Amino acid sequence: MNMNKTVAGRDVSVPREWDRRGLPGWCYHSPEFLKLEAQHVFLTHWQVVCHVSDVPNAGDYHTLDMCGERALVLRGEDGELRAFRNMCRHRGSRVVPHAAGSCKGALVCPFHGWTYNLDGTLRGPSRPKSFPDFDRKTMGLKPLELEVWQGFVLVRFRPGPQPSVAELMQPFAEEIAPYGAAGMVPTIGMETCVSPVNWKSVRDVDNEGYHVAMAHPALQDLYGAAYYDEPLVNGVNRSHGAYNAGAGRRWSVSAYRRIAPEATHLPEQQRKAWVYYGLFPNAVFVFMPETVQFYQEFPRSVNETLLRSASYRHATESRAQRLSRYLHSRIERDTSAEDVQLTIWSNEALQSAEFEGFYLSDLEYGLKAFHDQIRRLVPVSTLQQRPLEESVATLNADLLAARS
Repeated sequence: MNMNKTVAGRDVSVPREWDRRGLPGWCYHSPEFLKLEAQHVFLTHWQVVCHVSDVPNAGDYHTLDMCGERALVLRGEDGELRAFRNMCRHRGSRVVPHAAGSCKGALVCPFHGWTYNLDGTLRGPSRPKSFPDFDRKTMGLKPLELEVWQGFVLVRFRPGPQPSVAELMQPFAEEIAPYGAAGMVPTIGMETCVSPVNWKSVRDVDNEGYHVAMAHPALQDLYGAAYYDEPLVNGVNRSHGAYNAGAGRRWSVSAYRRIAPEATHLPEQQRKAWVYYGLFPNAVFVFMPETVQFYQEFPRSVNETLLRSASYRHATESRAQRLSRYLHSRIERDTSAEDVQLTIWSNEALQSAEFEGFYLSDLEYGLKAFHDQIRRLVPVSTLQQRPLEESVATLNADLLAARS
């Protein structure tokens, strides 16, 4: 099968012949491999922290903990957004202890009272005379790379292979712009939960729509007839679900279709569709006629993953838009629960000596492309036999060196 297709100037064809095996199961249960993923996959790629509307005023902040690192996004007195390591320069304490909040005029470390201005500079340590030869100009909060794209605030902990998010998403800029995501406001705030699986098991389910017809009855009822995925290209993949003809058999779907107002601000092909844009390695932006949202996952251990999401609405939404948001949230709630169960079953199998590994359909080529990117970044994952745990990092370094 050769799915010849070009979307937004990107070749998303599926080649006739390709390796249908996914990553070996040991990659999902190796603590040393997870350390390599933290270094080469998570910390060097863009991560979503929040939306500009989550930090509207001076002193407002949001934090993000990931792979042993801590980020702080803060609105300054000058209205600018800045990102820093949430780490006091004195003893490394969190400068702000909460996931989100607001501070009046300054950040005060809860450990010893060191005080930072809202631009990250150090105002001063407590008991400054106890620090001889102290230069406060060199002791401000350490900055992080920050980018705002369509209102979403992203950071990167270390320089990495990705260009700016705007450049990555440029092929879709024209179709995304009419949603007006930058001007939206929060709905119910950030939601998190923990799932007992490896983070890749979450991505494996989310990176293919082959399972929609069987596992997601509400989504199948809403857009199953026309749904399609596009594989990962240059760090971005796209999925499109245009509504089925007819009102839908499930109550939530038929009511959603009936109540949702005509989205005249959108191009014709997007007025009745949910469109998903995946940003490697772990973030997805969902654009719907009445709302936008993002979701992502972070590893907490080899078998524990933090799921994190938030949604945003039009600032002046109509009653019909509000009701349709409620109905689509019912559909999403059921879908999320179904996906969590699928990830658990798949993750369990990867621990079994009897499981011979994935064998992928053409419809799962997006999953294959995701695994290929992991193989490029962490080449020890190309080894089918599990190496000794203490040799994983050395073997990976050797394979990286052999490429150069």
